[in-house]
Amino acid sequence: MRESSTGLFVELPEDSNITDLLLATAERSPEKPLYSRRTGTGWTDVSAAGFLAEVRAAAKGLLAQGVRPGDTVAVMSGTRYEWTVVDLAIWFAGAVTVPIYETSSPSQVQWILTDSGARLVFAGDDAKARVIETGAAAAESPVRIWKLSGGEGPDTLAALAASGTEVADEELESARSSAALSDAASLVYTSGTTGRPKGCTISHGNFALFAVNVIELLPEMLKRPGARTLMFLPLAHVLARAVQVGCLAAGVTVGHSSSAAALVEDLRTFRPTFLLAVPRIFEKIYAGAEEKAAAAGKGKLFDAAASTAVAYSEARDSEARGGSGPSLALRLRHAAFDRLLYPKVRAAFGGEMDIAISGASPLSPQLAHFFRGAGIAVQEGYGLTETTAPASVNTIPLTRVGSVGLPMPGNSIRIAEDGEVLVSGVGVFSGYHRNPEATAEAFTGEWFHTGDLGALDEDGFLRITGRKKDLLVTAGGKNVAPGPLEEKVREHRLVSQVVVVGEGRPFVGALVTLDDEALAAWARENGIDAAGQPLPEHPRVLAQVQEAVDAANASVSRAEQIRRFTVLPKDFSLDGGHVTATLKLRRQAVIADFTAEVEKLYAN
Repeated sequence: MRESSTGLFVELPEDSNITDLLLATAERSPEKPLYSRRTGTGWTDVSAAGFLAEVRAAAKGLLAQGVRPGDTVAVMSGTRYEWTVVDLAIWFAGAVTVPIYETSSPSQVQWILTDSGARLVFAGDDAKARVIETGAAAAESPVRIWKLSGGEGPDTLAALAASGTEVADEELESARSSAALSDAASLVYTSGTTGRPKGCTISHGNFALFAVNVIELLPEMLKRPGARTLMFLPLAHVLARAVQVGCLAAGVTVGHSSSAAALVEDLRTFRPTFLLAVPRIFEKIYAGAEEKAAAAGKGKLFDAAASTAVAYSEARDSEARGGSGPSLALRLRHAAFDRLLYPKVRAAFGGEMDIAISGASPLSPQLAHFFRGAGIAVQEGYGLTETTAPASVNTIPLTRVGSVGLPMPGNSIRIAEDGEVLVSGVGVFSGYHRNPEATAEAFTGEWFHTGDLGALDEDGFLRITGRKKDLLVTAGGKNVAPGPLEEKVREHRLVSQVVVVGEGRPFVGALVTLDDEALAAWARENGIDAAGQPLPEHPRVLAQVQEAVDAANASVSRAEQIRRFTVLPKDFSLDGGHVTATLKLRRQAVIADFTAEVEKLYAN
């Protein structure tokens, strides 16, 4: 049983917590711009001292509203500066943050509020507030909603801060210092194979030890003078919040981009020095560059530049392992393209960025080599919500393209006999909230079962080779449990089987088969003659399937919804190897045999 470990670089006092990182940064560099807010066409810096003052005011407001250490407070909002303010304010009040994805359905909100016990919720805007109200009503749980959007009124962030002006500094300090490293900082809900979200208890130590150690692990990124990053991943995602806490500890300036539509312009004006992203971003940047080159009649030149970048990066890998490295001819070609075309690729990220971290789903090695050859080192990492996101990562001096790197400091990775990746260490969560059965199932001793399959090479680098369970992770990093969607679609009379797909893809799709007998009967009832067109292709049949898909989509967030489907001409069978003798679906066999149909779902 192969194992790989990395020791801690930095330790923290057991009685400390995340808020101590902000206090230390503000004391060390009070005027340093810790955040930068989008204002019109530009950005306005917020100093460490100014941010701390906002956090303290909001925290006093929470205490004035009856929040006490250990209470849960939920946040449902897109990525924005105010999300960060209330996150830290919740911790200053000694409470526990419960993030809710902004795309969550009312039924998902209902479950999270019920399970977490949160009675105070921050909403990004009026639309989110309405979803929260619907979910809270269904849960029969009265909640108080405060809005993060600007404006005046009794339920704004400014009003919350104003309500706490009478709270004494001593009361705030007592609440702030009440949590230790081992105490819960956040309940992060993630979809399980049953589809019902499970609350992962992430401790102050999980976040804080990651933060202080990642600074030493990635100094080229976090210790660089003038380091800046633009956060656009959902702050409900544990990876985004973990990295944001790391930036807080390092004094890195963080900006927030609220939508995909604004990202391109925000990158251009903010000019980050590094970026946290998912593979889909790099795929889109590459495709956009390729398309622009083709439109300008420079398609062949782009192809040559791309192949040169890949070859140059691959040669560097070879050199790192004792090989000859880039030849003189390759270096000359690379230097020429570094003057002509690669700056245009870097300009898509703002022009200052030379490092990026890619996570949430697999990154194509070809893309990793291309961007590194073009001057942007894309370091791939791996992790889950239960490991406080990154369990392993590639670094500038220690990189294996195609791997997800070495264990994070304080973590160990082991490959079980069946190939499953197991993780232990300071990044691993303490368990699922109010779910001891699921917690017991997830651990063997100190080792957390990730559900992923992988391998460790001779130097301890981890490669992910597949998923042991069926949970999908889209290119955008969204966890999708296919079972509940499939079950809902199969409720329709005409549907026999459904296989939801989308691993590493930009959206969720589905392969659908129909029940022959039910289809024939339905056709007769509706006066449909199959002589002219096969029934699985008939528009009225496809409309029925769409109704079934719509019903399933209504129970999940937008990111989990089935965007496209295809109806296969015949049902899955035992003879075809797609179902077992007990009629259980063999998912991987279906996907392997219908690869062409899956590819068509994502062709345009």
